[in-house]
Amino acid sequence: MTQIQRRSFMIGLGSAGLLTACGNGMTSNGGAVIDARVDRTLSELYSSYPGTSSLRDKSVAQLVMPLVTEAGFGIGGSYGRGALRVGGATVDYYSAAQASIGIQIGAQQYAHVLFFMTQQALQDFRNSPGWAAGADIEYAIVNRGEEMSAETTTQLSPVIGVVFGQAGLRAGATIEGTKYTRIIP
Repeated sequence: MTQIQRRSFMIGLGSAGLLTACGNGMTSNGGAVIDARVDRTLSELYSSYPGTSSLRDKSVAQLVMPLVTEAGFGIGGSYGRGALRVGGATVDYYSAAQASIGIQIGAQQYAHVLFFMTQQALQDFRNSPGWAAGADIEYAIVNRGEEMSAETTTQLSPVIGVVFGQAGLRAGATIEGTKYTRIIP
């Protein structure tokens, strides 16, 4: 082999190795893992809180975040990954991230589901580059009696949030200010 052929071969071999290492997520099983967690979360939600079944039936889509981990010590944050389901099928994957500052200490994990009650709310969510949960979300509260309370006025809201399955040493969980971004798992 001549010097030029050897150099071209080495450059080609190195480039092939680099390109192989650069995955785009298409061959990973991240989506299957998220889907399995979403299935378990929805099953737990509907069996533990039967009142949420009516929200499911009336909604056009659900964004399910099976596990959100939140921690803070003065400065805090949370992160989780989930799936957007339309008609019972996953159409996209999303991450949820939140940052906070203030008097806080502790950590917790929880699940939450956003029920999109109108096509317009779903369209606004899907067309935004990074949708942030704000004051326009109504919360359906899970009380200490483990029953779901979703009032008639709540069911008229465009987006309804349900936070449940809280575990940890931090009081309360809120999704207000959480930013949702489409991802490729």
